[in-house]
Amino acid sequence: MAVRRLSDTLVDRIAAGEVIERPSSVVKELVENAIDAGAGRIEIVVEGGGRRLIRVDDDGTGMSPEDLDLAVERHATSKLPDGDLVDIRTLGFRGEALASIGAVARLTVTSRTAEADAASGVVVEAGVKSGPMPAARNRGTRVEVADLFAATPARLRFLKSESAENQAVTDVVRRLALAHPQIGFGLTVGERITLSVAAAGGLADPAEAQAARIADVLGDEIRRNAIALDFERGGVRLTGLAGHPNWHRPTSRQLYLFVNGRPMRDRSLTGAVRAGYGDLMTRDRWPACALFLTLDPREVDVNVHPAKAEVRFRDAGLVRGLIVSALRSSLAETGPVGSEAMAAETLSRFQAGVQSPFPGGSAATDRGASGSRYAAPNGHHGPSAYAVSRAVAGGFGEAAAPFEAVAAPSADARGTPFSAVDEAAPEPGADHPLGAARAQLHETFVLAQTRDGIVIVDQHAAHERLVYERLKAEIAANGVARQGLLIPEVVDLDPADAARLCDRAGELAELGLELEGFGPGAVAVSAVPAMLGDFDVAGLVRDLAEDLAVADTATRLRDRLDAVASRMACHGSVRAGRRMTPEEMNALLREMEATPNSGQCNHGRPTFVELKLSDIEKLFGRR
Repeated sequence: MAVRRLSDTLVDRIAAGEVIERPSSVVKELVENAIDAGAGRIEIVVEGGGRRLIRVDDDGTGMSPEDLDLAVERHATSKLPDGDLVDIRTLGFRGEALASIGAVARLTVTSRTAEADAASGVVVEAGVKSGPMPAARNRGTRVEVADLFAATPARLRFLKSESAENQAVTDVVRRLALAHPQIGFGLTVGERITLSVAAAGGLADPAEAQAARIADVLGDEIRRNAIALDFERGGVRLTGLAGHPNWHRPTSRQLYLFVNGRPMRDRSLTGAVRAGYGDLMTRDRWPACALFLTLDPREVDVNVHPAKAEVRFRDAGLVRGLIVSALRSSLAETGPVGSEAMAAETLSRFQAGVQSPFPGGSAATDRGASGSRYAAPNGHHGPSAYAVSRAVAGGFGEAAAPFEAVAAPSADARGTPFSAVDEAAPEPGADHPLGAARAQLHETFVLAQTRDGIVIVDQHAAHERLVYERLKAEIAANGVARQGLLIPEVVDLDPADAARLCDRAGELAELGLELEGFGPGAVAVSAVPAMLGDFDVAGLVRDLAEDLAVADTATRLRDRLDAVASRMACHGSVRAGRRMTPEEMNALLREMEATPNSGQCNHGRPTFVELKLSDIEKLFGRR
């Protein structure tokens, strides 16, 4: 078959297939153009899931008729003044967006500069351009995209439902709004305003403006359950909010990552975040974070993905190390933090049993026809005995135990109530974050009283974390004990993998694994970590080589050492069912307060739940 040159229209439609995957891709490209134009406010309107209409209106610098005429052509851009693809300081730079959109839809662009007497407009329909022509609007640019994929109807079959496309558009705008707090955003989907945030121009502190925008977009709950980050190393800066380990999510949807103001869905960055949380979170849960990386544009290549959703760093190890160390140090410094979500769930389990004792009735019917509550024999009003029994039985997951079984705690640590006699001389432990121990329940849980609530501690989970942290500190201080092999084990590898392992021989030796090159495609292992016992040395070496090839970091050995230390801590900690003295209970609380990451056990589960007195009072109608 003879070689022929494709028509410009077909070339544009092929390019559109790479850039414009769905309506949210159009929104992303147009909003990024508005951001690059210096907009202070961007309004987005979407109808029919983006198929019928997408409108993006900004108050940026606008375009002259000459620029407007050229802007809808392929590979025409104002964002590479020097033509340097290494130094990219804008979100867009390829000049493909408008031309690609015009090739598959009806595109209308209206723009006006501050100096112009009137606006100009241009229309591109299925790749055919009309204009520029006079138009009316204030300074800025308005882009309308109608009948998306009308020129390529086969693409419509691959779109999802209208609600799913609307959700994708909302997610794109939310991410761009998070990255640019200096710009106001408004999003209208159909007849509903789904996002409206003002520019954070009144906040002089960039960190405060960033935190305010995160709260505006993701909700104020993240500010109450997250810690602020601000770390810098080697010219790379990491800022944002990282959720506490006990405030986690079932998916990665609440994990927002940005590089130089550009939203990312980069697997290497996601892996670094998971490594930063490490054993503080179970593997089937995800943290809620909004993290922002800022570095010299010359140190990152954003031109490696058609949708610019992935990047390549010149020093990937530096970036990964910064993320991991920043998260680990910040989470360790926060001390034990109770889970707000878990406390709410705990209280809801108690509240679940508060229901009407009468079939088909409601809680209001318990008050009787007059609206007053049952009158007790002593004259005090309160719920009926039947209602109380229903509340208790419904609020716990198992049937009530005989009275004799719950008449006394496993161990009693009660003393004089806080400041009951003298406000100037509070009881020891009153002002500690985890309070003072009051009792041990079912030889498993320690009940402590704080100034404004109670704390319930799982003694085994808490002590397991304490032992684990001591083991890790000992390993860090004294190094990993090594077991020399009588006969070095030779592992055959790909020459490139063997070279990567030899380059990291010093790093691996710190973890107890000694190896050296043994010809062009093999390594000889002479010593292994003693704590690993009898294991598959060749399998571990091959796993490490794979880690280095994929992520340029050997995490498998560290993970395995941590797993062994965790198992040792589990067997060496206080078991459930062991009765503790009051002194032991208080010592456990004090050590938890002084130990990093004590809010979670080695498996990522919480070690304690804190209930505020104000919330408990609500259960009894005191508030």
